[in-house]
Amino acid sequence: MLQSSMEGTLFPNRPVLPLPTKKPTQALKFKPTFSHSPPPTPSQQSQSQTQTPPSFPIDSLLHHLKHLSSTPIITHTQTLVPNNNNNNTHFTSLQIQLDEKDENLQQGHTKRPTSSSVDYNHFDDVKFGFLSGKSKFMLNCIVGSSLNDLIEFFNSVKGELLESDITGLLKGLDLSGNWERAFLLFEWVWLNFGSENMKVDDQSVEFMVKMLGRESQYSIASKLFDIIPVEEYSLDVKACTTVLHAYARTGKYKRAIEIFEKMKETGLDPTLVTYNVMLDVYGKMGRAWSMILELLDEMRSKGLEFDEFTCTTVISACGREGILDEARRFFDDLKLNGYKPGTATYNSMLQVFGKAGVYTEALNILKEMEDNNCEPDAITYNELVAAYVRAGFHDEGAAVIDTMASKGVMPNAITYTTVINAYGKAGDADKALEVFGQMKELGCVPNVCTYNNVLVLLGKRSRSEDMIKILCDMKLNGCPPDRITWNTMLAVCGEKGKQKFVSQVLREMKNCGFEPDKETFNTLISAYGRCGSEVDVAKMYGEMVAAGFTPCITTYNALLNALARRGNWKAAESVVLDMRKKGFKPNETSYSLLLHCYSKAGNVRGLEKVEMEIYDGHVFPSWMLLRTLVLTNYKCRQLKGMERAFHQLQNNGYKLDMVVINSMLSMFVRNQKLEKAHEMLDVIHVSGLQPNLVTYNSLIDLYARVGDCWKAEEMLKDIQNSGISPDVVSYNTVIKGFCKKGLVQEAIRILSEMTANGVQPCPITFNTFMSCYAGNGLFAEADEVIRYMIEHGCMPNELTYKIVIDGYIKAKKHKEAMDFVSKIKEIDISFDDQSLKKLASCIRESLGS
Repeated sequence: MLQSSMEGTLFPNRPVLPLPTKKPTQALKFKPTFSHSPPPTPSQQSQSQTQTPPSFPIDSLLHHLKHLSSTPIITHTQTLVPNNNNNNTHFTSLQIQLDEKDENLQQGHTKRPTSSSVDYNHFDDVKFGFLSGKSKFMLNCIVGSSLNDLIEFFNSVKGELLESDITGLLKGLDLSGNWERAFLLFEWVWLNFGSENMKVDDQSVEFMVKMLGRESQYSIASKLFDIIPVEEYSLDVKACTTVLHAYARTGKYKRAIEIFEKMKETGLDPTLVTYNVMLDVYGKMGRAWSMILELLDEMRSKGLEFDEFTCTTVISACGREGILDEARRFFDDLKLNGYKPGTATYNSMLQVFGKAGVYTEALNILKEMEDNNCEPDAITYNELVAAYVRAGFHDEGAAVIDTMASKGVMPNAITYTTVINAYGKAGDADKALEVFGQMKELGCVPNVCTYNNVLVLLGKRSRSEDMIKILCDMKLNGCPPDRITWNTMLAVCGEKGKQKFVSQVLREMKNCGFEPDKETFNTLISAYGRCGSEVDVAKMYGEMVAAGFTPCITTYNALLNALARRGNWKAAESVVLDMRKKGFKPNETSYSLLLHCYSKAGNVRGLEKVEMEIYDGHVFPSWMLLRTLVLTNYKCRQLKGMERAFHQLQNNGYKLDMVVINSMLSMFVRNQKLEKAHEMLDVIHVSGLQPNLVTYNSLIDLYARVGDCWKAEEMLKDIQNSGISPDVVSYNTVIKGFCKKGLVQEAIRILSEMTANGVQPCPITFNTFMSCYAGNGLFAEADEVIRYMIEHGCMPNELTYKIVIDGYIKAKKHKEAMDFVSKIKEIDISFDDQSLKKLASCIRESLGS
């Protein structure tokens, strides 16, 4: 018990626990007074909203997004299957991102170049000496044609092209900086002659692979060589490695593995680069640690020495799978065998432990770097920021920005984006936007990921005008919206009842030339899940598999997210079981969503199963998981489970936030554990946090529960003095405290203050008075409250009337109870007949017992 000298004070002198006080009782009379007309009641407000419903301005946002998006230029071809001798059939819409400054794109239809319009001397340079005169002329014609008219031009000179050196033309176009035209020529030649093996030879295919690889056109390459059977051509090891890399970059891991195995069957000897690419494939594919180990053994048997890319790829694979011990073991073995880790290798280790939220281990790795005179770079600090924020230390993560500056390392867009994302997820949009503004002020240009994160946090708060400003700012800074921006917009629309918006965004995304990729499908599954549309979730999963994308752990988590919202824990357990069968190791997000599934359904045993896995050491006790255990146990009213998870958070040195502390405080208040509640106040003070309205409402509830209603009112006044506006819960709790003590006139006074301060009473407010009157046999006063509610548009609900009936039954006045039910429709014509029958049934059941 606190000292009386601290009564009535607020932080930093913490609110005190209740001390009994006595005030005079007053007569029971329901006559609230108002200094002005009472504010609109919930039902009146509901009617107003029905007349002018708020709408999500999706059309306006899409208009700006379509206008600002850097729409890919699409080849004139439409389908992936070549026709049988039909020259009008074309390829799929393979997308080429072209230079917006290309003057040819601004031209309209161009005529076929003539001999008089072509500069013959343009390609007379010695570097084009491998071309014949006819080929140089053809090269000039191709370069002189608009990209949009090239297919038509190729069709018009089909005979000449048939006699031309196609490989030479491809090389000439590439040499002159026209890789896009080279691709269009190759596409057209394969369409017209490829099926007859006439003009598409090993050399031209190999050249095209290397050219697309050099230009980082992995999406085009993977789509193209899904159609052209690249394994049927004799390519060198460099070209094969490029094909593997293209498939790795586009998520087509099974196809990459097929090509790799075929490559070895044909006698090609993979290089270190080839093996590194395949390590990346297995690492990104997931559930492949055993295959990674086999590849590493194969590399050792061939005498290949691991380079930094090898090491970072393997360690990153461990991070994706959440296998921390394997990462540490691999890292230690490297050092035992004489390998000296560089900055990149240390950074990958930081990423592994940062992703898991084990910031203490991340700090140890940073210290080891410094001890070994390995200079940290921007990536090092970025991973350190990520480690802090994953452990809940958002402010500490933001402080790393200043540390970087003091060390002479400039924070980059990734640094700021990580902090912005952290504050956004923590619900602190103001701090996130503050960091965004600081970033721009210091001259750090945001990248598309930064903008996308800002769009997400604005979208969650329906700040559509600000979202439009961000889209315009993106264009102004030369950062046009991309596929990820569209994915972000899909995610923003993922709210209950907004599935039509998700579908609309998806249609417009496709219209702008952005076909769904693996991440798009994962986003769609998650978005439709949040909308509550099970049919669309299943549809997107089916389309994803049909499109050739292999479900990954992100996909499974998106499915779990959809199930968690409905509390379908049986289906969730099946998803987790399927994950394990397919070799995926559930990560902290998987377990967190499973816990939410159990809590939504009130399945305490399910919570305990996951708890056992965590506390027995089978699952790493990350900040996210322990925090989730506190919250899910709170929903299931499991104080013991909450306390254990809370102590684990403290013992592991994780950052506590107000959501966790308020949950603990609320549960202690509910169980009237005064000393424990006091401890939570100490935790808030020691952690340097500030109490919020939820904290104060819990304290008001505490005073009301132990009968010190005057202290509860005093706390209400202190809240107002602190600059925080009390809400309907604050006032209702004080009213409940006075009614519980029989001080109804004091409760009515609080109601008058409540409405005077612009806070609308709700049915719960009036039901509190009803419980007091009916419980004391004051049925005339209860009737007066009902009339007052109806007159002021706050219609009584079924509970309101049941409170009166329970009062009659308690007083053994069953006839009066039936008379009351028979007259309800006379005073409340909106009350439904079904509820009326239920009330009458309650009286009959009481008589029967």
